Amino acid sequence: MTQNPPEELTEYSLTALLTPPAEPAEPDDFAEFWRGTYEEFGSTPVPWTLARRLDTTDTHDVTEIRFESSADEQAVAFLIVPRDETSIRRGLVVGHGYGGRTAPDLDRVPADTAAIFPAAPGTEPNTGSRFPALPSEHVIAGIAHRDTYSHRFSAADIWRAATVLLDVAHAVAGALDFSGSSFGGGIGAMALPWDARFRRASLDVPSFGHHAIRLTRRGTGSGEAVREHVRRHPEVRPVLDFFDAATAARHIRVPVHVAAALLDPAVDPRGQFAVYHALTGPKRLSVRANGHLDGAIAEVSERMAQRDAADFFALPDARLA
Repeated sequence: MTQNPPEELTEYSLTALLTPPAEPAEPDDFAEFWRGTYEEFGSTPVPWTLARRLDTTDTHDVTEIRFESSADEQAVAFLIVPRDETSIRRGLVVGHGYGGRTAPDLDRVPADTAAIFPAAPGTEPNTGSRFPALPSEHVIAGIAHRDTYSHRFSAADIWRAATVLLDVAHAVAGALDFSGSSFGGGIGAMALPWDARFRRASLDVPSFGHHAIRLTRRGTGSGEAVREHVRRHPEVRPVLDFFDAATAARHIRVPVHVAAALLDPAVDPRGQFAVYHALTGPKRLSVRANGHLDGAIAEVSERMAQRDAADFFALPDARLA
Protein backbone atom coordinates (compact mmCIF):
# COMPACT_ATOMS: atom_id res chain seq x y z
CA MET A 1 0.00 0.00 0.00
CA THR A 2 1.24 3.48 -0.83
CA GLN A 3 2.25 5.31 2.33
CA ASN A 4 1.79 8.80 0.86
CA PRO A 5 -1.05 8.78 -1.67
CA PRO A 6 -1.01 11.60 -4.22
CA GLU A 7 -2.95 14.66 -3.14
CA GLU A 8 -5.42 14.30 -6.00
CA LEU A 9 -6.72 11.06 -4.41
CA THR A 10 -7.21 12.50 -0.93
CA GLU A 11 -10.51 11.46 0.62
CA TYR A 12 -11.88 14.03 3.04
CA SER A 13 -13.95 13.19 6.10
CA LEU A 14 -17.62 14.10 5.94
CA THR A 15 -17.28 15.95 9.24
CA ALA A 16 -14.60 18.21 7.77
CA LEU A 17 -16.53 18.79 4.56
CA LEU A 18 -19.71 19.69 6.44
CA THR A 19 -17.84 22.50 8.20
CA PRO A 20 -18.31 25.64 6.07
CA PRO A 21 -15.01 27.20 4.98
CA ALA A 22 -14.34 30.92 5.03
CA GLU A 23 -16.31 32.47 2.18
CA PRO A 24 -14.38 33.24 -1.01
CA ALA A 25 -13.64 36.90 -1.63
CA GLU A 26 -16.32 38.56 -3.75
CA PRO A 27 -15.38 41.46 -6.03
CA ASP A 28 -17.32 44.63 -5.28
CA ASP A 29 -18.88 44.63 -8.74
CA PHE A 30 -19.49 40.87 -9.00
CA ALA A 31 -23.28 41.17 -9.24
CA GLU A 32 -23.05 44.20 -11.53
CA PHE A 33 -20.78 42.27 -13.90
CA TRP A 34 -23.10 39.28 -14.10
CA ARG A 35 -26.29 41.31 -14.38
CA GLY A 36 -24.68 43.20 -17.25
CA THR A 37 -23.71 39.93 -18.89
CA TYR A 38 -27.29 38.69 -18.59
CA GLU A 39 -28.67 41.90 -20.08
CA GLU A 40 -26.25 41.57 -22.98
CA PHE A 41 -26.75 37.91 -23.78
CA GLY A 42 -29.73 36.51 -21.91
CA SER A 43 -32.54 39.02 -22.29
CA THR A 44 -33.13 38.99 -26.05
CA PRO A 45 -34.64 36.52 -28.56
CA VAL A 46 -32.29 33.78 -29.76
CA PRO A 47 -32.35 32.73 -33.43
CA TRP A 48 -32.13 28.98 -33.99
CA THR A 49 -32.51 26.49 -36.82
CA LEU A 50 -33.19 22.77 -37.14
CA ALA A 51 -30.08 20.79 -38.10
CA ARG A 52 -31.51 17.27 -38.25
CA ARG A 53 -34.18 15.02 -36.80
CA LEU A 54 -32.99 12.13 -34.67
CA ASP A 55 -34.64 8.88 -33.66
CA THR A 56 -37.75 9.46 -31.58
CA THR A 57 -38.50 7.81 -28.25
CA ASP A 58 -41.84 6.36 -27.17
CA THR A 59 -42.88 9.80 -25.92
CA HIS A 60 -40.57 12.47 -27.37
CA ASP A 61 -39.38 13.96 -30.63
CA VAL A 62 -35.62 14.43 -30.67
CA THR A 63 -33.82 16.99 -32.84
CA GLU A 64 -30.41 18.55 -33.17
CA ILE A 65 -30.45 22.32 -33.58
CA ARG A 66 -28.09 25.24 -34.02
CA PHE A 67 -28.62 28.46 -32.08
CA GLU A 68 -26.81 31.77 -32.01
CA SER A 69 -24.26 31.56 -29.22
CA SER A 70 -23.24 34.43 -26.99
CA ALA A 71 -19.74 33.80 -28.39
CA ASP A 72 -20.96 35.07 -31.80
CA GLU A 73 -20.90 31.62 -33.38
CA GLN A 74 -23.27 28.71 -33.93
CA ALA A 75 -23.87 26.52 -30.90
CA VAL A 76 -25.17 22.95 -30.92
CA ALA A 77 -28.05 21.73 -28.78
CA PHE A 78 -30.41 18.78 -28.65
CA LEU A 79 -34.13 19.34 -28.14
CA ILE A 80 -36.32 16.63 -26.61
CA VAL A 81 -39.99 17.60 -26.74
CA PRO A 82 -43.05 15.47 -25.88
CA ARG A 83 -45.10 14.68 -28.96
CA ASP A 84 -48.24 15.30 -26.92
CA GLU A 85 -47.88 19.00 -26.12
CA THR A 86 -50.73 18.83 -23.61
CA SER A 87 -48.63 16.50 -21.46
CA ILE A 88 -45.82 19.03 -20.90
CA ARG A 89 -45.54 19.97 -17.24
CA ARG A 90 -41.95 21.20 -16.91
CA GLY A 91 -38.81 22.14 -18.76
CA LEU A 92 -35.20 21.16 -18.19
CA VAL A 93 -31.92 22.72 -19.33
CA VAL A 94 -29.07 20.22 -18.95
CA GLY A 95 -25.43 21.24 -18.71
CA HIS A 96 -22.58 18.82 -19.38
CA GLY A 97 -19.17 17.85 -18.10
CA TYR A 98 -15.88 18.86 -19.65
CA GLY A 99 -16.06 15.84 -21.93
CA GLY A 100 -18.40 17.89 -24.10
CA ARG A 101 -21.64 16.72 -25.65
CA THR A 102 -22.39 14.85 -28.87
CA ALA A 103 -25.83 13.47 -27.93
CA PRO A 104 -28.59 13.98 -25.35
CA ASP A 105 -29.10 11.79 -22.28
CA LEU A 106 -32.58 10.59 -23.11
CA ASP A 107 -33.01 8.63 -19.89
CA ARG A 108 -32.88 11.88 -17.92
CA VAL A 109 -36.05 13.28 -19.53
CA PRO A 110 -39.39 12.19 -17.98
CA ALA A 111 -42.45 11.82 -20.17
CA ASP A 112 -43.92 15.16 -19.03
CA THR A 113 -40.72 17.15 -19.62
CA ALA A 114 -39.38 19.18 -22.55
CA ALA A 115 -35.60 19.47 -22.39
CA ILE A 116 -32.66 21.07 -24.11
CA PHE A 117 -29.07 19.82 -23.96
CA PRO A 118 -26.77 22.64 -25.13
CA ALA A 119 -23.06 22.25 -25.80
CA ALA A 120 -20.95 25.04 -24.33
CA PRO A 121 -18.98 27.15 -26.84
CA GLY A 122 -16.01 25.19 -28.13
CA THR A 123 -16.93 21.86 -26.52
CA GLU A 124 -18.75 20.35 -29.51
CA PRO A 125 -15.97 18.99 -31.77
CA ASN A 126 -17.92 19.19 -35.04
CA THR A 127 -18.47 22.95 -35.06
CA GLY A 128 -16.03 25.80 -35.46
CA SER A 129 -15.35 27.94 -32.41
CA ARG A 130 -12.91 30.52 -31.17
CA PHE A 131 -12.59 28.40 -28.03
CA PRO A 132 -10.56 25.15 -28.05
CA ALA A 133 -12.34 21.88 -27.31
CA LEU A 134 -9.57 20.37 -25.18
CA PRO A 135 -10.60 20.93 -21.52
CA SER A 136 -7.12 21.97 -20.37
CA GLU A 137 -7.12 24.66 -23.06
CA HIS A 138 -10.80 25.65 -22.89
CA VAL A 139 -10.59 26.29 -19.15
CA ILE A 140 -7.94 29.00 -19.62
CA ALA A 141 -9.17 30.42 -22.94
CA GLY A 142 -9.66 34.17 -22.63
CA ILE A 143 -8.76 34.09 -18.94
CA ALA A 144 -6.71 37.30 -19.19
CA HIS A 145 -9.90 39.39 -18.79
CA ARG A 146 -13.31 38.74 -17.27
CA ASP A 147 -15.08 39.90 -20.46
CA THR A 148 -13.28 37.39 -22.67
CA TYR A 149 -13.09 34.32 -20.43
CA SER A 150 -14.66 31.17 -21.89
CA HIS A 151 -16.78 30.59 -18.77
CA ARG A 152 -18.62 33.86 -19.27
CA PHE A 153 -19.94 32.64 -22.60
CA SER A 154 -20.60 29.13 -21.32
CA ALA A 155 -22.87 30.57 -18.62
CA ALA A 156 -24.53 32.94 -21.09
CA ASP A 157 -25.39 30.06 -23.40
CA ILE A 158 -27.32 28.39 -20.56
CA TRP A 159 -29.64 31.41 -20.64
CA ARG A 160 -29.83 31.33 -24.42
CA ALA A 161 -30.63 27.62 -24.46
CA ALA A 162 -33.42 28.31 -21.97
CA THR A 163 -34.79 30.96 -24.32
CA VAL A 164 -34.85 28.44 -27.18
CA LEU A 165 -36.64 25.86 -25.04
CA LEU A 166 -39.26 28.40 -23.95
CA ASP A 167 -39.72 29.36 -27.60
CA VAL A 168 -40.36 25.73 -28.55
CA ALA A 169 -42.41 24.68 -25.52
CA HIS A 170 -44.29 27.64 -24.04
CA ALA A 171 -45.84 25.42 -21.39
CA VAL A 172 -42.55 25.15 -19.47
CA ALA A 173 -42.70 28.79 -18.40
CA GLY A 174 -42.85 28.87 -14.61
CA ALA A 175 -41.58 25.29 -14.35
CA LEU A 176 -38.09 25.55 -15.83
CA ASP A 177 -35.31 23.63 -14.08
CA PHE A 178 -31.57 23.27 -14.54
CA SER A 179 -29.37 20.23 -14.13
CA GLY A 180 -25.60 20.23 -14.53
CA SER A 181 -22.69 18.02 -13.55
CA SER A 182 -19.02 18.88 -13.01
CA PHE A 183 -18.23 21.66 -15.52
CA GLY A 184 -21.98 22.03 -16.10
CA GLY A 185 -22.66 22.22 -12.38
CA GLY A 186 -20.18 25.03 -11.85
CA ILE A 187 -21.31 26.93 -14.93
CA GLY A 188 -24.91 26.44 -13.85
CA ALA A 189 -24.17 27.99 -10.46
CA MET A 190 -22.76 31.05 -12.26
CA ALA A 191 -25.80 31.32 -14.55
CA LEU A 192 -28.67 30.69 -12.13
CA PRO A 193 -28.69 33.83 -9.94
CA TRP A 194 -29.35 36.24 -12.80
CA ASP A 195 -32.13 34.43 -14.69
CA ALA A 196 -35.50 34.57 -12.92
CA ARG A 197 -37.02 32.04 -15.31
CA PHE A 198 -35.53 29.06 -13.46
CA ARG A 199 -37.62 27.34 -10.78
CA ARG A 200 -35.03 25.02 -9.17
CA ALA A 201 -31.72 23.35 -9.97
CA SER A 202 -29.51 20.33 -9.32
CA LEU A 203 -25.72 20.65 -9.30
CA ASP A 204 -23.78 17.39 -9.33
CA VAL A 205 -20.09 17.43 -8.24
CA PRO A 206 -20.01 21.13 -9.24
CA SER A 207 -16.70 22.52 -10.41
CA PHE A 208 -15.16 25.99 -9.96
CA GLY A 209 -16.16 26.26 -6.31
CA HIS A 210 -13.87 28.36 -4.08
CA HIS A 211 -10.78 29.00 -6.21
CA ALA A 212 -8.76 29.96 -3.14
CA ILE A 213 -9.08 26.29 -2.12
CA ARG A 214 -8.90 24.79 -5.61
CA LEU A 215 -5.60 26.48 -6.41
CA THR A 216 -3.89 24.80 -3.45
CA ARG A 217 -4.51 21.25 -4.65
CA ARG A 218 -3.20 19.17 -7.52
CA GLY A 219 -5.83 17.36 -9.54
CA THR A 220 -6.50 15.35 -12.66
CA GLY A 221 -9.08 17.67 -14.22
CA SER A 222 -9.25 21.10 -15.81
CA GLY A 223 -8.52 22.72 -12.45
CA GLU A 224 -4.93 21.58 -12.74
CA ALA A 225 -4.55 23.58 -15.97
CA VAL A 226 -5.87 26.65 -14.16
CA ARG A 227 -3.56 26.08 -11.20
CA GLU A 228 -0.53 25.82 -13.46
CA HIS A 229 -1.59 28.82 -15.54
CA VAL A 230 -2.08 31.01 -12.47
CA ARG A 231 1.29 29.90 -11.13
CA ARG A 232 2.94 31.13 -14.34
CA HIS A 233 0.65 34.15 -14.79
CA PRO A 234 -0.40 35.38 -11.33
CA GLU A 235 -1.81 38.56 -12.86
CA VAL A 236 -4.92 36.59 -14.01
CA ARG A 237 -5.83 35.44 -10.51
CA PRO A 238 -8.36 38.28 -9.87
CA VAL A 239 -10.33 37.19 -12.96
CA LEU A 240 -11.19 33.88 -11.30
CA ASP A 241 -13.03 35.67 -8.50
CA PHE A 242 -15.73 36.59 -11.03
CA PHE A 243 -16.12 32.91 -12.00
CA ASP A 244 -16.27 31.24 -8.61
CA ALA A 245 -19.25 28.91 -8.30
CA ALA A 246 -19.30 29.29 -4.51
CA THR A 247 -19.45 33.07 -4.78
CA ALA A 248 -22.24 32.84 -7.36
CA ALA A 249 -24.13 30.36 -5.17
CA ARG A 250 -24.59 33.06 -2.50
CA HIS A 251 -26.79 34.89 -5.02
CA ILE A 252 -29.01 31.92 -5.97
CA ARG A 253 -32.52 32.18 -4.52
CA VAL A 254 -34.26 29.16 -6.06
CA PRO A 255 -34.16 25.74 -4.35
CA VAL A 256 -31.00 23.81 -5.21
CA HIS A 257 -29.94 20.19 -4.82
CA VAL A 258 -26.19 19.55 -4.61
CA ALA A 259 -24.53 16.16 -4.92
CA ALA A 260 -20.99 16.44 -3.54
CA ALA A 261 -18.29 13.78 -3.33
CA LEU A 262 -15.98 12.74 -0.51
CA LEU A 263 -13.33 11.62 -2.98
CA ASP A 264 -12.78 13.23 -6.38
CA PRO A 265 -9.48 13.41 -8.27
CA ALA A 266 -10.73 16.03 -10.74
CA VAL A 267 -12.86 18.46 -8.70
CA ASP A 268 -11.74 19.23 -5.14
CA PRO A 269 -14.46 17.96 -2.76
CA ARG A 270 -13.91 21.02 -0.56
CA GLY A 271 -14.93 23.20 -3.49
CA GLN A 272 -18.01 21.08 -4.17
CA PHE A 273 -19.17 21.37 -0.56
CA ALA A 274 -18.32 25.10 -0.59
CA VAL A 275 -20.96 25.56 -3.30
CA TYR A 276 -23.54 23.86 -1.10
CA HIS A 277 -22.57 25.85 2.00
CA ALA A 278 -22.78 29.14 0.10
CA LEU A 279 -26.42 28.64 -0.89
CA THR A 280 -28.74 30.90 1.08
CA GLY A 281 -32.08 29.62 -0.22
CA PRO A 282 -33.77 26.22 0.19
CA LYS A 283 -31.23 23.46 -0.42
CA ARG A 284 -30.72 19.72 -0.28
CA LEU A 285 -27.44 17.77 -0.08
CA SER A 286 -26.61 14.29 -1.35
CA VAL A 287 -23.21 12.89 -0.40
CA ARG A 288 -21.49 10.82 -3.09
CA ALA A 289 -18.84 8.24 -2.28
CA ASN A 290 -16.78 9.58 -5.17
CA GLY A 291 -16.82 11.55 -8.38
CA HIS A 292 -14.88 11.46 -11.65
CA LEU A 293 -13.76 7.87 -11.14
CA ASP A 294 -14.44 4.61 -12.99
CA GLY A 295 -15.61 1.30 -11.60
CA ALA A 296 -18.63 -0.31 -9.98
CA ILE A 297 -18.75 1.98 -6.93
CA ALA A 298 -18.50 5.02 -9.19
CA GLU A 299 -21.40 3.76 -11.30
CA VAL A 300 -23.56 3.28 -8.21
CA SER A 301 -22.61 6.74 -6.96
CA GLU A 302 -23.58 8.25 -10.31
CA ARG A 303 -26.94 6.47 -10.42
CA MET A 304 -27.80 7.49 -6.86
CA ALA A 305 -26.96 11.13 -7.58
CA GLN A 306 -29.20 11.11 -10.67
CA ARG A 307 -32.02 9.47 -8.70
CA ASP A 308 -31.75 12.05 -5.93
CA ALA A 309 -31.85 14.87 -8.49
CA ALA A 310 -34.95 13.40 -10.15
CA ASP A 311 -36.65 13.08 -6.76
CA PHE A 312 -35.75 16.69 -5.94
CA PHE A 313 -37.29 17.99 -9.16
CA ALA A 314 -40.47 15.99 -8.50
CA LEU A 315 -41.00 17.34 -4.97
CA PRO A 316 -44.03 19.61 -4.46
CA ASP A 317 -43.08 23.24 -3.90
CA ALA A 318 -44.38 23.11 -0.33
CA ARG A 319 -41.77 20.47 0.54
CA LEU A 320 -38.95 22.84 -0.46
CA ALA A 321 -39.93 25.82 1.65
